[in-house]
Amino acid sequence: MNKDALVAAGMDVDGALARLMGSEALLERLLGTFAADGNMAKLEAAQADGDADAALEAAHTLKGVCGNLSMTALFDLSSRACDLFRSGDTAAAFALVPQMRDAYAAMMNAIKA
Repeated sequence: MNKDALVAAGMDVDGALARLMGSEALLERLLGTFAADGNMAKLEAAQADGDADAALEAAHTLKGVCGNLSMTALFDLSSRACDLFRSGDTAAAFALVPQMRDAYAAMMNAIKA
């Protein structure tokens, strides 16, 4: 686990470790699970289809996972997208997807580092 890369990608590693009672092994396992998660791809597919309900579901799941892992940058974007979808501002929510994609890619690169 490259802590500096994870922090640079927008993760509060110390916060995540505190939530996991200091277990770096568990954090590494959960990061591997995150890397295999398909919710970002589901969000992008929902955007391509114009399916706000599926997009909200994917963004909400991503938000939960990111919150649990203290991935603050992606959590904040996911939270904003969820709020926008729920308020009916689908266009503004979908407009956040490129930023979410970038934050997700940064996190994936940090996990692989």
